[in-house]
Amino acid sequence: MTSTQNTAPKDPWDLPDVSDLVVGVLGGTGDQGRGLAYRLAKAGQKVIIGSRAAERAESAAAELGLGVEGADNAECARRSDVVIVAVPWDGHAKTLESLRAELAGKLVVDCVNPLGFDKKGAYALKPEEGSAAEQAAVLLPDSRVAAAFHHLSAVLLQDASVERIDTDVMVLGESRADTDIVQALAGRIPGMRGVFAGRLRNAHQVESLVANLISVNRRYKAHAGLRVTDV
Repeated sequence: MTSTQNTAPKDPWDLPDVSDLVVGVLGGTGDQGRGLAYRLAKAGQKVIIGSRAAERAESAAAELGLGVEGADNAECARRSDVVIVAVPWDGHAKTLESLRAELAGKLVVDCVNPLGFDKKGAYALKPEEGSAAEQAAVLLPDSRVAAAFHHLSAVLLQDASVERIDTDVMVLGESRADTDIVQALAGRIPGMRGVFAGRLRNAHQVESLVANLISVNRRYKAHAGLRVTDV
């Protein structure tokens, strides 16, 4: 006679300890990258800023303090456990192609929003691969790619007078273990929460929503974010 053992489903809010992970930020001298680097470092994370020029990265890191280091993109990728991609969309593919070897085996978190702008405002672009995150997955076959941190205001991220950023971070990826890590990183920032939002094939609409938030911000003079209710 055999017995079956009841296994309780994993609590989706049971997230790993990520405090020892080194986080690299490619594009860390730009507003979004610098803001993310600041918030994660302030939360106690070890952060390395990456830039095409090591001198620019080192200068930005010195301004931030908090133990943040600067390096060229390749060195940043090599030394980091998790690498956030916060480069401009027009340099996205070229940057990732050049770092394929350094990013092999790494968890790569893409937060790039492919957007265009005209006299009517911001609008979403759709890459041939479907999204920026899916483009990253194609270009980095030896990396684990997730998508997150798209909807954060760079102004709020960089404002030292803002103690909490009350927003949810939509996290997408193919591996639940990887999305758990990204959710946990988001959760280290006061007021922020990472919420699993599907696989990478759903990244386009998450990236595109930034165009709507830009319209909200312009109309209401705000720094809008997102909250997911009933979760």
